[in-house]
Amino acid sequence: MRPWIDTHLHLLYPQRLDYDWTRSLPVLDRAFPLEEYACTAQPLGICQALHMEVDVRVQQMEAETELIGDLARQPGGMMAGAISSCRPEQDEIGDFLERTLSNPLIHGFRRVLHVVPDHVSTGDIFRRNVRALTRKGHPFDVCVLARQLPLADALARACPESQFVLDHCGVPAVARQVLTPWKEDIARLASNPNMACKISGLIAYGDANRWPDGDVASVARDLRPYFDHVLDCFGWDRVVWGSDFPVCNLTRGLATWKAATDMLLAGCSGAQVDALAHGNARRIYRLADQA
Repeated sequence: MRPWIDTHLHLLYPQRLDYDWTRSLPVLDRAFPLEEYACTAQPLGICQALHMEVDVRVQQMEAETELIGDLARQPGGMMAGAISSCRPEQDEIGDFLERTLSNPLIHGFRRVLHVVPDHVSTGDIFRRNVRALTRKGHPFDVCVLARQLPLADALARACPESQFVLDHCGVPAVARQVLTPWKEDIARLASNPNMACKISGLIAYGDANRWPDGDVASVARDLRPYFDHVLDCFGWDRVVWGSDFPVCNLTRGLATWKAATDMLLAGCSGAQVDALAHGNARRIYRLADQA
């Protein structure tokens, strides 16, 4: 079975950390431990996963990384590392920088931008700190809504030496099957050579009422225009794959998302699928080959 690397796994341990945003989403408002994820992921060929920060309270950012470190040290574990939360808008992050850039567990950084005013990512302090966070090669994941794709483009152009990864294909309106202006904004964003795209959790943005249980073909049909456009714009060397577990459970879940991905890749070459499944992730996030 082809190995897959999940570059966008969220784990929830509410007994240790606070996840304020899950309170409005009953499906997600509980614990989602590594064991539960692994039971579904491993039979699907997912052999490694990068933990994506879960927008915990700012005081708990490094505690979240410590939790993932504990999981990564478990024998035979799947955890390849962590993408750490950060607050580049804060003027003084020197101590945080020193600790995180020297932590081998951390393979990237993210600041969710759709929960803050749009002007946050346009400020000089934010951009200066993004350059500092990425100066040793750590990618910066960009999490924006579709209407904010021009902000991602502006950030990539302002920090040409930094590597960026767009999360969730820019959150297109899959449920409404809307492509404009998302298509144009994605094409413009892809013109930045320092921007990659994460094909992650697209299933979460669809309309489950259109998808009968077990009908993977219906899911793939709705996702096809977005999937294909991203590949057309970014090419096979600037895309990675992610589950967005457990957010993908808002519709049909991880197993259906992986099955739909496989269906969307039917007819692609082995080299192309390998690039999306694991090759690009190892290069962009600087992951060691699994022993």
